[in-house]
Amino acid sequence: MLNDANCFEHIYICCGYTDLRNGIDGLVYKIRYEFDMNPFEKGSIFLFCGRRTDRIKALHFEGDGFLLMYKRLSDGKYRWPRSESEIKNMTIQQYRWLMDGLEIEQKKVIKKSHPTAI
Repeated sequence: MLNDANCFEHIYICCGYTDLRNGIDGLVYKIRYEFDMNPFEKGSIFLFCGRRTDRIKALHFEGDGFLLMYKRLSDGKYRWPRSESEIKNMTIQQYRWLMDGLEIEQKKVIKKSHPTAI
């Protein structure tokens, strides 16, 4: 489920370190009071990562309750933004990059070429 983000309208990444011992209530508190956002927003998913970058938690409100997802990689690590303690809205492409082990902010992008008449 976490590899496909097409079912989410908004994807938020909580930068910095999060204590992954937190359950639903602790993560809802963090979203509401530390980031000043609405955790009950339908179609949104909030992503969290601890000091070890091989596991993430995701929180999603389904209308009648919260769904807490936990993913631990068997090999590899997520390239999680650590420099800031804030929340960012991500695009689907950035989400795919994150799930593929890449940075969400790409330093250099290959530009598309346009054919020209000879």
